[in-house]
Amino acid sequence: MTNPKIELVAASVEAVDLAAKYKLDRVELCLDLDQGGLTPSCGFVEYSLNQGVEVHALIRPRAAGFHYSKGEVDVMINDIRFLKKLGVHGVVIGALKDNFDLDNETLLKLLDAAQGIDVTCHRAFDESYDWQKSMDALISMGFKRILSSGLAANVNGGIDMLKRMRAYAADKIEIMPGGGVSSANIQKILDVVQPTSIHFSGAVKTLLDEKSAFSETILKIEEKRVQRIVEVVRGL
Repeated sequence: MTNPKIELVAASVEAVDLAAKYKLDRVELCLDLDQGGLTPSCGFVEYSLNQGVEVHALIRPRAAGFHYSKGEVDVMINDIRFLKKLGVHGVVIGALKDNFDLDNETLLKLLDAAQGIDVTCHRAFDESYDWQKSMDALISMGFKRILSSGLAANVNGGIDMLKRMRAYAADKIEIMPGGGVSSANIQKILDVVQPTSIHFSGAVKTLLDEKSAFSETILKIEEKRVQRIVEVVRGL
């Protein structure tokens, strides 16, 4: 089995620079990682593309759940169209109805806007009511991959389910483990799930600009965390 591709969650210039330094396969570009990630700015997208990394942009207009209003859907469609013009290689999307079924109507609109680039369904999938029904729908719509923690709060509780999901997918769609991937569990994920790609942030809570009146504690990337996971995945 070949080594899985490595996708880094990049919510800062530093993260993008590290992705370029370690020659990672792609980044999921976003802002505000502390809120689960939000749509990145155009300037951030352009910077990342200029570093030579493969950019998959998260399309998420706000924090919290994934049931969106018509206006929010319009914003997401416009974001996808604009970021495509900038040259992103893929987008990461998801939408649910208020009963936690996949919102297929919205997803089809977003897919239409994303024609010609890769499309990943993010962890809204893990909140969907029936994972097999949801996966079947995503396959039929033409999604490339699903980012999932195995329906659990993080991958530690979802490894066995991720294995089941991979078997059910039968290579019709890629299952990418993510959500709490660390150097402590990466080898087990590789052994049990045998994924073709892996998704992680390498971030830790850090007090930023302590002397400033606007100091904040944020999830900040830590190079040692990235390096340790990369070494395991690449068998170094």
